[in-house]
Amino acid sequence: MDTFWTILTGIFVGLPCALLGCFLLLRKMTMMGDAIAHAVLPGLVIAYLLAQSRATPILMLGAGLLGVFITILIETLQKKAKMQPESSIGISFTFLFAVGIILLTLLAGKIDLDQDCVLYGDIAYIVLKLGFWNIPSAVLTSGFWLLCVIIFIFLSYRSLWLTTFDKNYAQVIGISVVFWHYALMSAVSFTVVLSFEAVGAILVVAFLIVPAAAAYLVSKKMNMMLLLACLISIIGVILGYFLAVFLNASIAGSIVTSLGFLFLLVLFYSKVVTKKLI
Repeated sequence: MDTFWTILTGIFVGLPCALLGCFLLLRKMTMMGDAIAHAVLPGLVIAYLLAQSRATPILMLGAGLLGVFITILIETLQKKAKMQPESSIGISFTFLFAVGIILLTLLAGKIDLDQDCVLYGDIAYIVLKLGFWNIPSAVLTSGFWLLCVIIFIFLSYRSLWLTTFDKNYAQVIGISVVFWHYALMSAVSFTVVLSFEAVGAILVVAFLIVPAAAAYLVSKKMNMMLLLACLISIIGVILGYFLAVFLNASIAGSIVTSLGFLFLLVLFYSKVVTKKLI
């Protein structure tokens, strides 16, 4: 049963990342996912320090605020300081991530947050933290958030699609490009913080980028890209878990390794076929 819950948690964590990662990739903002994944750390620490609780809504609020903040900071550096996108992203997320690490170190005796858990996750131990109906709390939380992301994309698909592919037309018909940009960044922020417990801040980046990138290689329709990204994410989680068991290695690391292997397979296939088929 532990195997089932662990794999299910990985799937529930991977699917929201894959779905949102598709929009990040098409908007050429994949590094924003990396930036947010690292920059929300000080928000987590400050939220816990103020509330003295690891309750998910409190941590999500702290992470969400930092996610929006780094988005504003990066855009400000680009527009006001005339910095290149990669430079502004690199400066912003490394600074905030370093602040988070310092806060974790200085407040180690006052907050119940573990550096290794935040950075690498502890998906192998989620079965020890039970919630309602003796279901691991991580399963309930990640499952609920997956549902939220699916509803968010379903209700806002047209607006996200238009602001991704044709911003000028979206503005003409009254769709706010700025609003949907920050809505997407907020969803990514919340997804990242909910992924901390399972895969950590570093490895969640792979869940955001790899399935979406692999799906993009062989798909030419948005809906098929979303479905393929989800399928690749699910296969990667299952293969990664059993690879970790076989090698007696990190589950989260093995899952990301499997995702990388799947990407290489899809890349090879796309080169052989030479065009997008779906």
